[in-house]
Amino acid sequence: MAEINDNPQASENSEHSTTPPEQNTTNRKPENVTKEPPNKEARLWATLCHLAGLAGFAFPVGNVILPLIFWQLKKDQYPFVDEHGKEAVNFQISITLYALASFCLFIICIGPFLLSAVGILDLIFLTIAAIKANDGQRYLYPLTIRLIK
Repeated sequence: MAEINDNPQASENSEHSTTPPEQNTTNRKPENVTKEPPNKEARLWATLCHLAGLAGFAFPVGNVILPLIFWQLKKDQYPFVDEHGKEAVNFQISITLYALASFCLFIICIGPFLLSAVGILDLIFLTIAAIKANDGQRYLYPLTIRLIK
């Protein structure tokens, strides 16, 4: 038996579609966006988690301690802050390890160059992450050892 369809466009799309249903991207959510859009306060705290990494330029290990404090304060209240806080702390732990390795290489004279590169990359990546967090987007730092999951 033939089915009668009142909507000719719907039948054309279903019969002549070149895209398989599993590849149809019109109904899929982007993977880099959290399930519900974060509110302004959650975005602020997530941004602060990333910017707190700048404390490492003022005092040793401050780049790990301050993001850890901000993350612990708000992780239960906002899932968005939990996600960004973990990422910020993991990145700052990684940066600290890279800085220690660079410091050890002062003996063979490449340490100062590596330490400068680590500092510059830290500034660049945490600025990008802070902007993404403020926009309500997810950001994964490159070169990160993810110790906290």
